[in-house]
Amino acid sequence: MITEQKHLAINKYALGLHTTTPELGLAVSNFTDETRSQVWNLGRDLSSLVHQYLIEFIKPQTWVDLSFIAVAKGPGGFTGTRIGVVTARTLGQQLDIPVFAISTLAAVAWSEAGKSQNPKTLAVEMPAQRGQIFAGIYQFESNASKLRVCLSDRVFTPETWQETLANWNTDYQLIQAQSGLAATVTSILELANLDWQEGKRPNWSEALPYYGQHPVEV
Repeated sequence: MITEQKHLAINKYALGLHTTTPELGLAVSNFTDETRSQVWNLGRDLSSLVHQYLIEFIKPQTWVDLSFIAVAKGPGGFTGTRIGVVTARTLGQQLDIPVFAISTLAAVAWSEAGKSQNPKTLAVEMPAQRGQIFAGIYQFESNASKLRVCLSDRVFTPETWQETLANWNTDYQLIQAQSGLAATVTSILELANLDWQEGKRPNWSEALPYYGQHPVEV
């Protein structure tokens, strides 16, 4: 058991997946001296190619080097989000390691917070179907290097979202998340690692997608 624990400490890597758009984002990191990430625009081929790209990308690491998996849980495209979460859950179950499901909007907020010395409250919005908006509000706590949820991800009409912002009682920075979201796969991994450092170990079965809307009108 001691030998196994030492092996894990030396080879602690984690894998990040982002598939909520037609792009595939993958990242691997040991959070000390090595982080790799790459994005591919696979479009409709994402579902058929994701496993092939995973197998190639993980090298030279192997599956047994992974201590946990992080996946973008949405909001985003229905099919892509489902593919990513199902892939992460399957790997987590087979490898018997935790799976962290991270908000797409939280990853955008975390990525933006890292660009500013004095980040404000971050209001992130993204187009949804049928003229609605996905949105969430986050606060970067620089003293603790954490991201606090002020308003959890939900679906708004444009009017209710504008009303929410108008009534918000602190200064905020509005961020429009529209394209290139797969590039935030490193933020997905970093946010999961913060939870990992706090001792959280979610079972793969707890990783659930956030769709926000039905894929078709009901």
